[in-house]
Parts: sequence; C-alpha cells; structure tokens
Amino acid sequence: MRSKIPSLQALACFAAAARHESFTRAAQELALTQSAVSRQVAALEDFLGVALFQRTRHGMALTPRGADYARQIAPRLQALEQDTLDAMSAQGSGGAVHLAAVPTFATRWLIPRLPDFAAQHPEIVVHIETRTRPFLFADSEFDCALYSGTAEQVANWAGTRALKLMSEDVLPVCSPALLDSRLQLAPEDIAQLPLLQQSTRPYGWRQWFDAMGVPAPNALSGPRYELFSMTATAAACGLGAALVPRLLVEDELARGTLVVACNRALQGERAYCLVLPERSEERPAVGAFKTWLLRAAGATGA
Repeated sequence: MRSKIPSLQALACFAAAARHESFTRAAQELALTQSAVSRQVAALEDFLGVALFQRTRHGMALTPRGADYARQIAPRLQALEQDTLDAMSAQGSGGAVHLAAVPTFATRWLIPRLPDFAAQHPEIVVHIETRTRPFLFADSEFDCALYSGTAEQVANWAGTRALKLMSEDVLPVCSPALLDSRLQLAPEDIAQLPLLQQSTRPYGWRQWFDAMGVPAPNALSGPRYELFSMTATAAACGLGAALVPRLLVEDELARGTLVVACNRALQGERAYCLVLPERSEERPAVGAFKTWLLRAAGATGA
C-alpha cells in the first residue's frame, strides 16, 4: 500500500513558503533556489491533489486548504525537529528533561545551580524554555515546569501535581544612592520613595505597607515592569525602590549595586513550585531532576 506521507523536503519547503507566503524568502531560509522550492511545493500539491497556493496581484497567497494544512503540519514538523535535537544532544543513556520555567527564577536561581546537577548526572541534559502561565502538558513537549503562583492557581492547574519548593518572600531593595548614607530606611521613609511596580504582583507594595502598619497613598503608583529582573535592574539604576524576592537578587546584593532598603521581609501569596503532569510513569531523568531540585531548594533554607 502506498504511503500517504509526503517527502520531508516537500513539507519543509511548503512550511517555509507558508510562513513567508513567498517562495523567494522560503528559499533564502532553507538555502535553496527559488525554483527548487517551487518544484517541491508543486510535487506536494500533486501528491495531495489540492492547490496549496494561488497567485494574486501581490504575489503568492495560501488557499484556504493550504492555510489549514500549514496549521496542521507546523506543530508536527516542530516536534520532529525537537525529537531530532534531543537525539543529537543526549549524552549517554540518561536522556533529556524538558523544563518550562518562569524566566527570572530560571535565570537567577536555577541556572547558577545547574552545574551541581550536571556533575551528579552528566548523562542527563536539561532543556529550558520560558513559560509564565499554565499550559496543557498533553499539548506540549514539556516534562515538568517551574511555576510561580498562589495556592489556588497551582491547585487549579488541571491534570497536574505540584511540589512546593519555596515561598516567595519579598523585601524592599534599592540603589545605595537612595539610602543617602543611612544603613537602612524605615517603612515610612520607603513610602516617600518612587516605587517600582511588578505588573504580575500589582498589590505587592500595598500588602507590604499594610503588614508594616504604614500608610502609603502611593503604594499603587509608579512604573510597572513585567519581570523581576527588569524591576531589579530599574532599582539598581536608581529609578526607585523595588519589592523583590531576595533569592532573585543575590548577585546584585553581593556586588553592591543593590542594597536591602529595609530588612523586613513579607511572605507573599505566591510560591515557587515544581509542576508535573499526572502520569502513571515518571521517566528516570525527570525523577533524578526532581530529587535534585527538591534538595537544592531545601539547601537554600527557603
């Protein structure tokens, strides 16, 4: 029986041409000639028995069937490429761990500790991509995720189980210049500073001032930044005080580009968790990473 799977070269040419809606730009991407891409797409159309492109006054455009087919094959080609990269990058028999992670926590806390994991498990490769919101594990290539969320958010992530790593305890930090020769500031003094806001924690400053028993009319005012790394950098540049988890600014505090403005931390509503899909079997590589991660999180004392 004849296979109903087209050639991979034809699919790759069509996918590139569909993204650009141009044979010329597809050829540039694939390092082929324009005529080679055109021939591959024509062969695919013959194989399928449908037209994938149509000529317009402005060049080439996908037909409705072509647009549908492009959407269907794109994730499959991406998955095939990822599988190939996994096979190429695997060291020994340990395999790979595909991790989704909130970006600042991955950059500031996890990656500096990964050499220890690599020393203990040189046969395992850890791939990291950023994700800030829950997703369906069944529709992704991820084995697990590092997620920051409230207890309700973590509990509502369908089809998963979560292991708490540490609480997101936050405290005010700022540039040394804002201390004006003082060792630390009182909460009342911080209320008078420009406050740098975290867009994912819009009420963070208000909660901190409420816990300190200090009125702060401007608790919700100030420029907003999406990532803690942005907020910390803005604080180091002297734009104001930032409310951040200490574990994410350890380097800045060590270098002296940031200082603790008031050493009164507040346990936030969120925690950092390792989220895993509810599967009957856990691959050995994922189990090894989970065991190491829980030990590393415990070693921080958080």
